[in-house]
Amino acid sequence: MKALWAQTRNEVRLSLRQGEQLLVALAIPVLLLVFLSQVDVLPRATGRPIDFLAPATMALAVMSASMVSLGIGTGFERHYGVLKRLGATPLGRGRLLGAKIIATIATEVIQLLLLGAVALVLGWQPNWCIGLIVLGALAGTAAFAGLGLLLAGRLSGPTNLAACNALYLILLLFGGVAVPASELPAPLAALATALPSGALVDVMRAATTSTLPAGRATAILAVWAVLGPIAAAFGFRWSPAK
Repeated sequence: MKALWAQTRNEVRLSLRQGEQLLVALAIPVLLLVFLSQVDVLPRATGRPIDFLAPATMALAVMSASMVSLGIGTGFERHYGVLKRLGATPLGRGRLLGAKIIATIATEVIQLLLLGAVALVLGWQPNWCIGLIVLGALAGTAAFAGLGLLLAGRLSGPTNLAACNALYLILLLFGGVAVPASELPAPLAALATALPSGALVDVMRAATTSTLPAGRATAILAVWAVLGPIAAAFGFRWSPAK
């Protein structure tokens, strides 16, 4: 256990030193929440902008930490051979991955608390369902971490960086995060609700609103939470790409 917690502390320190990852994980979700809540860009049909934006940016924060930050950091560790060497130490691969997961969850807790506090200041009045928020965050973490690690374990460091950022932007713009899925063209709307980003937004909205059902979104997110880690487990390679 000492090795696990020591590596977890090291993962947290490394994350804090990487400004670009902090930007993606913390600054971008907060800036989007504040900016979009103050400008009249969301359709009127969504109701008060903050009621959509708060859960949407929470979903974005989970995606940022578990897919982008984890995926890019792990990808460069693999690219430079660090991951292979760490996995061969007494720490072992299992505890190394465990430390990365714990550090990611710790980052997400900070993100969600910060976003919740900012949203409350902006006038958000949620009807909390803490259990569903936790369930959604954990399932979203599993789904997006699986996708991030799959890319990190198959691509070279620079290619993985571009792929993670491109996927992040695609999901942000067309995955039901920045724009509600109901306001997208029919084909894109159907795709957005079937993606883990759209499903997580719907779960987070249901967890903070007493009138929205979450059964379908929860089921979709659960499927991604299973498929993502399975894909990563079978596709991940510890050695650098050649």
